[in-house]
Amino acid sequence: MQAANRVVMNTGLLYGKMLVTIFISLYSTRLVLSALGALDYGIFNLIAGVIAMLSFLNMAMTLSTQRYMSYNLGGGDMEKLKKVFNASILLHLLLGLGLVLLFEAAGYFLFGHVLNIPPDRVPAARTIYHFMVASAFVTIISVPYDATINARENMLLVALTGIAEALLKLAVALALQRASADRLILFSGLSAASAIALLLFKRVYCSVKYPESRIKIGRYKDKALLKEMFSYGGWNMFGAVSVVTRNQGIAMILNVFFGTIVNAAYGIANQVNAQLSFFSVTLMQALNPQIMKSEGQGNRERMLKLAMIASKFSFALLAFFAIPLLLETPFVLGLWLKEVPAYTVVFCRLILLCTMVNQLSVGIQVGVQSVGKIRKYQVAVSLLLMLNLPVAYVLLRMGLPAWSVLASALGIEIMTCAYRVKAAEKLIGLPVKTFLRGVVLRAVGSVLLAFCIALLPYRMMDEGWARLIATGAASTAGLACTLHWLGLSAYETGKIRDVMTKALTRIHPRLAVIKKAA
Repeated sequence: MQAANRVVMNTGLLYGKMLVTIFISLYSTRLVLSALGALDYGIFNLIAGVIAMLSFLNMAMTLSTQRYMSYNLGGGDMEKLKKVFNASILLHLLLGLGLVLLFEAAGYFLFGHVLNIPPDRVPAARTIYHFMVASAFVTIISVPYDATINARENMLLVALTGIAEALLKLAVALALQRASADRLILFSGLSAASAIALLLFKRVYCSVKYPESRIKIGRYKDKALLKEMFSYGGWNMFGAVSVVTRNQGIAMILNVFFGTIVNAAYGIANQVNAQLSFFSVTLMQALNPQIMKSEGQGNRERMLKLAMIASKFSFALLAFFAIPLLLETPFVLGLWLKEVPAYTVVFCRLILLCTMVNQLSVGIQVGVQSVGKIRKYQVAVSLLLMLNLPVAYVLLRMGLPAWSVLASALGIEIMTCAYRVKAAEKLIGLPVKTFLRGVVLRAVGSVLLAFCIALLPYRMMDEGWARLIATGAASTAGLACTLHWLGLSAYETGKIRDVMTKALTRIHPRLAVIKKAA
């Protein structure tokens, strides 16, 4: 129960952070969109997206380093842990320098031949690009520290820095309201400065708190480990590049055919998706170390069980908020934004559906990462994801609407999810029939039933606050009931009951007695 309690405590901390940051971030986005306007906001999302795609690379690289650190923490090898950290520092320093050179060189080509930006805003766009490259470098070289924090399961620090980041974004958004200078340049400069300050703080904290995170490359140099981590991290990053290429490639193709206004809609849709995904991402952030440590301890059975539970619960958590939003997208966007750019509603719905499909296999993806045999797996997944780009180009050349690109992305995501499950059967011994029955059928069946329940008030009432509240209440109650009776197995129900009882005991002994009696 000790590991379960740690997961509960870490999840609670992360959800507390999320509840604070999600509202701050959404309000900040509204202020920024109002201050910049749809055109400049579209430019920022297009240019920043070229560099912000490094956030996906950052997550992949963090997961790669975390895999080695969690694996060795599970095995109790502290000397190896120090070697892992120092090898990671060297790898990410070289990678950061390489990517800075690559992006600065690519900038000349992007601005001269690819991006569709009004001529009078090109100088501002170039300035944004340089700001984003600088912050990306700091982000990359800070990956070993992020991995250390996650592997050590210090979710209190993650929560505090997340809240601080949201508050800094709000401060930047408020500063834009009174700015007399070019707001687009000011926004990108302040955003980059905020990111750099937070990342530097993490580096200083880890160096003081965790002995293995002190840089001593000469003392802990291990060529064999460096080669192994380079190979593993390289293939993992190759997989992340495919996600980045898919996301930003779609943005560029939309820009070529429709201009920056559609990029504003695409950026807003991704913002909404990111905020809702916090719920499932938060769960995975708490479970990832336990999945990897289980493999490091040689407990494959526990690792697989945790991976399947993570997939089911991650999908269900996202569905709690996705169902009412899918139905009430026009009303919610109208409340949030003063002006809703064209295509935003359909973009939001399709991107959210893509994310829901991905969540069905998210725990399995971490399970594969924990084993480490990922070369063929990453190549196949990457090719499937990058298939989005030629398909998107062909569809738009045929004269189809902008949303057709994301509709095809949903179909490709389903194919990719099916491949991940089949590959996991070979790589980590995933029992496919058990996964399909216990995770996919139970989770998807529960969500579909809850969606049908939520349709009742949606069909019977006029658009407005009352219908939004009724739809949300119906979907929440429906999903809670369907998950309890259909979605959860007896083992999962028992574990949830045990964890809740233990958590209540920590708050007050009488609460646990009441819960047990109920």
